[in-house]
Amino acid sequence: MEGESTRQLRVAREIQRNLAEIIRSKGMGHFSQAMVTVSGVRVSPDLSFAKVYVSIFPSSKAQEVMGLISSEAGAYRGELGRLMAKQLRIIPEIAFFLDDSLDYVEHIEELLKK
Repeated sequence: MEGESTRQLRVAREIQRNLAEIIRSKGMGHFSQAMVTVSGVRVSPDLSFAKVYVSIFPSSKAQEVMGLISSEAGAYRGELGRLMAKQLRIIPEIAFFLDDSLDYVEHIEELLKK
């Protein structure tokens, strides 16, 4: 994360915490019984755009859940704005990306077992 300012890191951490709470409050039933975790957030230098990385378990439902999350991105931004209104003047645009690092680790472990 070299090159990111302290402000970017603080805003990213706060967005991650709040989005995790918003997603948790919806429950697993909303996401086809998949567990969704906000694994990271990267914020642009002008704080106008946030890339949100989500991890989905089981990974077999990842595409279905990502479609659902992406279609509701505006609603998540609105809820985030309500929670962070006192901290940020402008709530960043949000784009969700699948964090498949856990699948990659699992694949590497399988290769090492062979």
